[in-house]
Amino acid sequence: MAKAQVGKITHFFDKISVAVIELTAELKKGDMISIEGPQTNIAQPVASMQIEKKEILVAKKGQSIGMKVNGPVKVNDVVYKVTP
Repeated sequence: MAKAQVGKITHFFDKISVAVIELTAELKKGDMISIEGPQTNIAQPVASMQIEKKEILVAKKGQSIGMKVNGPVKVNDVVYKVTP
């Protein structure tokens, strides 16, 4: 299994479990991601992404997206795209 860094967490809304991710590479709906940090290790598919409350299918390098995550994450946790 290969993984490539695609971004990092810049904010986390704990009440709604949404992370803001600043992207350093393209990310698509359906991609498998892993969010990793000192206290974080979450693997999940990208179910939906939003930019300014609009649903998107593809996010480009340099964009900041909102994404529902399967657990608490911390600012500066690293987001990886995982490929089998």
